[in-house]
Amino acid sequence: MQRRQFLAASLATSALALARNAAAQGEAKPGREFYQIRQYKLESGPQTKLAGSYIGDALIPALTRLGMGPIGAFSATFGPETPMFYVVIPGSSAEALVTADLHLAEDADFQKVADPFWNAPASAPSFQRVESSLLIAFEGWPKLTPPEASATKGKRIFQMRTYESPTYRDHVRKVEMFHHGEFDFFKESGLHSVFYGDMLIGPRMPCLTYMLSMDSLEELNTKWAAFGSNPGWKKLSADPRYAFEPTVSNITNLVLTPLGASQI
Repeated sequence: MQRRQFLAASLATSALALARNAAAQGEAKPGREFYQIRQYKLESGPQTKLAGSYIGDALIPALTRLGMGPIGAFSATFGPETPMFYVVIPGSSAEALVTADLHLAEDADFQKVADPFWNAPASAPSFQRVESSLLIAFEGWPKLTPPEASATKGKRIFQMRTYESPTYRDHVRKVEMFHHGEFDFFKESGLHSVFYGDMLIGPRMPCLTYMLSMDSLEELNTKWAAFGSNPGWKKLSADPRYAFEPTVSNITNLVLTPLGASQI
């Protein structure tokens, strides 16, 4: 009981700090979401099946009961580490996301279904590591927007990109570029924007993460080529406000395939 009270107090304190941080970034815009991105690092074999069942049968239904969603669940097709599952959880507040596990611990239905994953023995763990980060949606893209194919479980793939900046000034300039045209240039190129998030807590800050959707891998290079040749993008990227130095020092680029239970 004392440990639980300590954890609750710690999470509440963290949530308060995050709320202050978000307010400083202009959270006044109504409906602006927060995102938690979870990475489940796995070993090939039983862990992938166990983690997939846990995410689809236990985690997503329980988080949906908490009013969160649509929730994305993906397997890394191309990335620095595989096998890896990613879960993108939108929430109305930072506190809702950072305290979600406390509510899951009190959900009897969740605990029953999650038992094989949560209570796997140390000699046969159900995962290697779980890492998470917390983001706030861009003001100009305040809500996650699934592609139309998500509703019918149609054919689709996703690209999730993280841009690290060398300084906080460069990071702010890069976020500004999205609001000054990049959203539109992606749309004109046929790339569907799913979400854009500014990292509040996580590794390799300052950075931002966004997700795009397309029908297939075959379209990936074609649509990015269309983006690169867009006259508006060429003009924006050559603007001295953004071209005075590299605003992005490193890009992490993941190609993701949705799991069967994904709501995105």
